[in-house]
Amino acid sequence: MLDIREIDVFYGAAQALRGVSMSAHPGRVTSVLGRNGVGKTTLLRAITGRQQIKSGKMEWEGRDLSRLRPEARARAGIAFVPQGREIFPLLTVRENLETGFSLLPRRERRVPDEVFDLFPVLAQMMNRRGGDLSGGQQQQLAIGRAMVTRPRLLVLDEPTEGIQPSIIQDIGRAIKYLRGKGDMAIVLVEQYFDFARDLADDFIVLERGQVIRAGVRADMDGDSVRNLLTV
Repeated sequence: MLDIREIDVFYGAAQALRGVSMSAHPGRVTSVLGRNGVGKTTLLRAITGRQQIKSGKMEWEGRDLSRLRPEARARAGIAFVPQGREIFPLLTVRENLETGFSLLPRRERRVPDEVFDLFPVLAQMMNRRGGDLSGGQQQQLAIGRAMVTRPRLLVLDEPTEGIQPSIIQDIGRAIKYLRGKGDMAIVLVEQYFDFARDLADDFIVLERGQVIRAGVRADMDGDSVRNLLTV
């Protein structure tokens, strides 16, 4: 569904990505790994339209993404859960979830039951302001808000950052559930190696804006990939 080939991305004169290639397929999780500052978030910004590519190819369901604005990519089925969550702190949980309605036909403007099945705490806090939730609850809200749009590609930027272990487990179960449905591709940026290894079907490791390792889950066994994240 997502096909990226040899993309270059610049911030002014500084090159952030160099010839990066990857793909994501329905029913599979592609994990993007690497230390801080190696280009992981830049790659997600390129996928979601927040950063333009300089060269290379980026297609979604056979459609060229390179000239589409972020809102057009969202309408095409791409949902982004950014690092830091970016929920609306003064809106209630209900209102935050309903911001996803803008992408949907009127007849589909409802919050799917599976949001509350996966994150039951949200059902209990519908009238609470988003800013009053804990960091972990805000992360659940951000993922739930993305699910409201019925995405076919879900892009998550470090969903475990600063989250307590019990909610990390809830988020892992949610990602496994969404993968198991078989109709959604998932791209997961993560520094927490064990979390990424447990979920990944495919992976790439970035270093200085380049892919230095890629493979399937079996290739993540052992210390070789872990060392690339900690050295």
